[in-house]
Amino acid sequence: MASRAPLDEPSITTFCQTHAGWALEDGALAKSYRFADYGGAVGFTMRVALAAEKADHHPEIGLGWGRVRVAWSTHDAGGITALDVAMAERTDSLANG
Repeated sequence: MASRAPLDEPSITTFCQTHAGWALEDGALAKSYRFADYGGAVGFTMRVALAAEKADHHPEIGLGWGRVRVAWSTHDAGGITALDVAMAERTDSLANG
């Protein structure tokens, strides 16, 4: 399992620069996804929720018609950790396949 120690700001900036759509927002890695309809957005939300349960690490998720916003952070570590980065990458893979 990935470390729960907070990452330094340069590491977070590098992640955001090398992973399209991810940004540092309110102390979390956040990204918005678009879908053709509500069903696509709900299906994606469920895939993210199942992956989060499996990892025992849960994001903030905002769901609307054709859109989902996902934000990862580790509250008990006080910031963004390697686990958040790994889950952000997993979230992208769920959106792409």
